[in-house]
Amino acid sequence: MSTLTDVCRGLPIDPLPPVQSRDHTVPHAPVRNTRLDSEERKLSLQNALRYFPPQCHNEIAPEFARELLDYGHIYMYRFRPALPMRAYPIEEYPAKCRQAAAIMHMIMNNLDPAVAQFPHELVTYGNNGQVLSNWAQFWLVMYYLAEMTEEQTLVMYSGHPLGLFPSSPSAPRLVITNGMVIPNFSSKEEYDRMFAMGVTMYGQMTAGSYCYIGPQGIVHGTTITVMNAGRKYLGLGDLRGKVFVSSGLGGMSGAQAKAATIVGCIGVIAEVNPSALRKRHAQGWLMEWSTDLDEIIDRIKRAKREVQPLSIGYQGNIVDLWEKLVWEYKATGELLVELGSDQTSLHDPFGGGYYPVQLSFEDSQAMIRDDPMRFKELVEESLRRQVSAINILSDVGMHFWDYGNGFLKEAGKANAAVYRGGKKNGPFSYPSYVEDILGDIFSLGFGPFRWVCTSGCAADLQVTDNIALSVMETIKKRGMSDLARQQYEDNVKWIQEASSHKLVVGSQARILYSNEEGRRTIAQEFNKAIANGKIRGPIVLSRDHHDVSGTDSPFRETANITDGSKFCADMAIQNVIGGAFRGATWVAIHNGGGTGWGDVINGGFGLVLDGSDEAEQRANAFLSWDVLNGVARRSWSGNAKARETICAAMADNQGLAVTVPHEVHDPKLLDQAFAMLN
Repeated sequence: MSTLTDVCRGLPIDPLPPVQSRDHTVPHAPVRNTRLDSEERKLSLQNALRYFPPQCHNEIAPEFARELLDYGHIYMYRFRPALPMRAYPIEEYPAKCRQAAAIMHMIMNNLDPAVAQFPHELVTYGNNGQVLSNWAQFWLVMYYLAEMTEEQTLVMYSGHPLGLFPSSPSAPRLVITNGMVIPNFSSKEEYDRMFAMGVTMYGQMTAGSYCYIGPQGIVHGTTITVMNAGRKYLGLGDLRGKVFVSSGLGGMSGAQAKAATIVGCIGVIAEVNPSALRKRHAQGWLMEWSTDLDEIIDRIKRAKREVQPLSIGYQGNIVDLWEKLVWEYKATGELLVELGSDQTSLHDPFGGGYYPVQLSFEDSQAMIRDDPMRFKELVEESLRRQVSAINILSDVGMHFWDYGNGFLKEAGKANAAVYRGGKKNGPFSYPSYVEDILGDIFSLGFGPFRWVCTSGCAADLQVTDNIALSVMETIKKRGMSDLARQQYEDNVKWIQEASSHKLVVGSQARILYSNEEGRRTIAQEFNKAIANGKIRGPIVLSRDHHDVSGTDSPFRETANITDGSKFCADMAIQNVIGGAFRGATWVAIHNGGGTGWGDVINGGFGLVLDGSDEAEQRANAFLSWDVLNGVARRSWSGNAKARETICAAMADNQGLAVTVPHEVHDPKLLDQAFAMLN
């Protein structure tokens, strides 16, 4: 077994490590479609070999070529470290500055087998959300971070460490870009080719920015979503005895079963990958599972009678589950599901993100490799069947929403009946969860704020929970809108119950939804607790990219932007630029994430609190910008709640001056203006 010091010494080439075959005790990424011709295959190999001196090439070139042909990408399995991947306490990292050590802590957490979906392919979640592109990059990144001083910045190009460049102590220590492709070449086909060649990478959201905290992050978001869906669609604050059906127990989708029991309903989640389902069951996040649909139906009925919070996993295809629910309704007249969604990785529908009902899990993986065009046809047919079943149940009272995974978009491309009134490329029949359930939360400045205790101590996390709870209780006593108060009340309850739900997987981390005032105040109190020794080590502040300002995504985060600008990405780009000079320790900007390559631009950050006055100043400046940028954009688009929020912020901050839109009071004026020209 190697040590952290060994891992930080640089790429091991003298001697080369022994060949490692694939370890079949862990799940592996699907074979990737390369779309390469013979010249491009040679270029891919050349690109991989440039990490190594020529004396190594004869030995590793055939090995890398075999990986490209067999798996569609050169991962460099030989160089996978022997050291167990996990978030080690920050003091154990051999770094010259604390900020660099904190980044190491976060990277290794993203590659922890308990956290990562396909750890040996460096995929954290979402089927293809890469931390890095290959293992040579891991060794180089760790080496650079170990050598980094507070007057250097590490630059990352889609997984490739370009190098350390001179900067200043106030500059970010790390700047990450993932998938920044010229727009006219930002297609799925071009992505497959460029990823195979090792020149770009899909970082999802928090995978490629090193800020993933395990499924806890999406547990909170799913909990809030299902809770608010119950309020909106069913008029209920208590969801006991109600059934929520969805799919996916892998990366982020693995949170659905846990979220269902937290809100008190019956969650029934389908998963085709046996190892993913059993991983969640072993972690205690999934209470029961079965491969028998009749057993699933009987268990749903019993749980409804007993009004019992329960999570049930169906090891099988989601289409079979939906069709069984339809059959049960037609046979008995009993609608067994009130709420429904989908969290398959449909941003990557033909690369293993979605498995068609006509094939087994194993046969699907083989067909992805051997007959990708036929696989695509089966996926589209499966989507049409899935939508047909959902439509039947929705017509008799079930409420379904798109969870921002590209379900409706891909179903529409497959000619499924997802368009309102049957009008092709018109409005979808079902809402996006952001648009219909959470949209006004972003307009108020609330979104997923998270932190990591780099000491690795559970006691530190408990201290932070207590601090966050105290801050929110204090803010909640002040005057605010009913919607804002509801958010604080939901998140107070979340933190009060967090420990009992055993949410930590990997690093000692927590998430909650908060607005600008809450985030700044919590950060200030954390920093004070570090300074006076109540917290033993630095804290990394971060958030999901899925937030107020971080993401321009017309099918999700910005779906409720109505001024025609929802396809514009100025907000996300400005956010990462502005964050870089307002105190972030690192910043990242990605193409893709959530709804898919070419459909979204999103960014994230990490900010290290170390108890210093400078850290507090950084946090105040950065967190204010990180929220208010998006609120201002939403206000300008015409959102009344965002306008109210940004005006209140300007009243509290003399340095803030935002352009506020004037309303057109009489819409008839718009028609009249053009009529006058005729």
